[in-house]
Amino acid sequence: MVKLDEQIQILDFPDLGDERGNLVVVEGGSAIPFEIKRIFYIYGSDDEVVRGMHANLRSEFVMINVSGTSRVKVDNGSETRIIELNRPRMGLYLKNMVWKEMYDFSPDSVLLVLSNEHYDPEEYIRSYEDYLKMVVK
Repeated sequence: MVKLDEQIQILDFPDLGDERGNLVVVEGGSAIPFEIKRIFYIYGSDDEVVRGMHANLRSEFVMINVSGTSRVKVDNGSETRIIELNRPRMGLYLKNMVWKEMYDFSPDSVLLVLSNEHYDPEEYIRSYEDYLKMVVK
């Protein structure tokens, strides 16, 4: 069984700002460990909403709360961890085959998500029971 620490990583992007304000640069293939093929963001969710609730066969993700805060529960079938995304310089890198649930969105939360794959509904595992059958051997 692969350890969760081998499947996720907290990224800390440099702040290149000056007296005029903050500036964070996130480039695919360097700051992000893959070339970016898809970008989406989640906003307008409240603290009762749970998003995600799936794993992906191929897609890797980097999640950045560019505004506000949210929590991400990550799970690999044997370990679970909750990460609070609370700084716009902080990214959460998730390899493929990690179950993810995003929740506890602050009213001003904007969760930016970068992916190495274009959207393909066939690579989503939306049943936790099916996911466990695939990862727990």
